[in-house]
Amino acid sequence: MQIASIPVGDGAPLVLIAGLNVIEKDRETLECATRLQALAEKHGMPLVFKASFDKANRSRVSAYRGPGTDGLRVLGSVRRETGLPVLTDVHEVWQAKPAAEVADCIQIPAFLCRQTDLVKACAGTGLPVNIKKGQFVAPLDVRHAVDKVRAFGTGGVMVTERGASFGYNNLVADMRGLVQMREFAPVAFDATHAVQYPGSADGSSGGDRRFVAPLARAAVATGVDALFVEVHPDPERAPCDGPSQIDFAALDDLVGEVSAIERALRARQ
Repeated sequence: MQIASIPVGDGAPLVLIAGLNVIEKDRETLECATRLQALAEKHGMPLVFKASFDKANRSRVSAYRGPGTDGLRVLGSVRRETGLPVLTDVHEVWQAKPAAEVADCIQIPAFLCRQTDLVKACAGTGLPVNIKKGQFVAPLDVRHAVDKVRAFGTGGVMVTERGASFGYNNLVADMRGLVQMREFAPVAFDATHAVQYPGSADGSSGGDRRFVAPLARAAVATGVDALFVEVHPDPERAPCDGPSQIDFAALDDLVGEVSAIERALRARQ
């Protein structure tokens, strides 16, 4: 599949999907995109910019959700100003069409990956679809969601692993699943959501960013087609999922490390 001009899978170079968990302000979003663009160019890695305009799956009624559909205007501006492909997620059927007007890839959230009408609406835009594998779905079972996308659309489909529920308030990343899922679709590894402790922080997700880099290195060594990372200039002040996000310096180091791993793997082929 391709996201804009960037091939994903089938032996293509590792793709970086990175950006904000959720849009905060216009200027900061554009600054994040330009910093990521420079970082990706430094390491010679293709980049897709990611940001959510509405985070509907919040635990608390007071939790920050983002700017709503006005955030699509912000994403359109980022796309025009930087030329970067844009990925964003939708939570309701009606959001698919307006999101497709500014995005190059539509993402289906993990909790909604089995919702047939939502999958159909996203696939029907003609854009590639990124399915976040639900924390409750086995790697081989996500094939059925992939089949839905292929039945309803022609834009291509990929799957993103973001960890599986491990008891309460914890996730585990099973690297075997990356191998299994690549048998039927390109696969990304979400290194920041995979280190969450869901619901452990008084109604919001905790996490431990110390494990982002080790899991990302393991996933790239196992073999994935894209690496998904959420970044923030000051993760401690991020309005959503701060404990599991990393800053730009940490991402710079990480991309250098996984690039070296990818080069080593390709040298053996």
